[in-house]
Amino acid sequence: MNDKATRTHSAKGLWLVDKSKYAILPENLPDLDKKTEILLKMTASGVSRGTERLVFNARVPMSEYQRMRAPHQRGDFPSPVQYGYCACATVLDGPAELIGKSVFSLHPHQDFFITDIKNVTLIPPHIPTQRAILAPNMETALNGLWDSGVSAGDHVTIVGGGVLGLLLAFLIAQIPATSVTLIDTQDRSRLAQSFGAKFEQQPHEGLEADLVFHTSASEAGLQTAIACAGAESRIMEMSWYGDRETTLSLGGAFHSKRLQLISSQVGKIPHHQKERWTYLRRMQKALELLDDVRLDQLLTHQIPFMEAPSRLPPLLDDPQALAITLLY
Repeated sequence: MNDKATRTHSAKGLWLVDKSKYAILPENLPDLDKKTEILLKMTASGVSRGTERLVFNARVPMSEYQRMRAPHQRGDFPSPVQYGYCACATVLDGPAELIGKSVFSLHPHQDFFITDIKNVTLIPPHIPTQRAILAPNMETALNGLWDSGVSAGDHVTIVGGGVLGLLLAFLIAQIPATSVTLIDTQDRSRLAQSFGAKFEQQPHEGLEADLVFHTSASEAGLQTAIACAGAESRIMEMSWYGDRETTLSLGGAFHSKRLQLISSQVGKIPHHQKERWTYLRRMQKALELLDDVRLDQLLTHQIPFMEAPSRLPPLLDDPQALAITLLY
């Protein structure tokens, strides 16, 4: 019996063909091996604004070309490259029990694609497909909580009100007796308050947080995070700066307060969790944590996939944009 599907299927993918220039390029997909692979039709894919803006502007440093490769990335930095990793799709072909199921996959923006069955996670039926594009950000937030050791009763400050900062506020506000303050130069008060957090555009004197998360990817934001920290507290740095230099003023209370500046990154599961948690289990938990209609507020912009080359670039630089969704 031949398990190879011989029908050729065409696809279109979003490529960065040159610095700051997108194009949609066609291709023919390879044959499908039904024993191990599935054919998927993309329904929605999420744009990770911070990372994809750096890729779009050719700001990935050469030293990070390999570490920053997305799963199933095509091409190489700086360009031409096909990038992205927030894919929600429907199974068109493969094992009978999966056909018609909605799944999440770490795959670039493309209308049809083939991947190994082990590369997808079923989206729970009660989670709307568009909301599921937040799963990688939720996974990053969950990993950040593990890295930080946040606990009940902590006074937590989050500097940076993008998708990641808001998801951190959403999660931490659910921990008993915590108080959460979100700081951002944009007015995120309505969103923060809906998640149970306070909001400030400038930190007030004497904040003295037990724990600070920094997610703004800006030098000024990191300096603000240090200023918000109480004695012997931790500052969790969750931003990625690409090839930008970052200068900090550490001549004030940084040393006398014995502050800790700790990097948190989703690429690895923290040491104290990795004996029990797999990447699959973490992704399944991230999807489960999206079971809250309040999170739909983060889905601020939707773009038809074929219009992405012209409409996506200005949104990458729009501070009002949170989660950008490509619809297929």
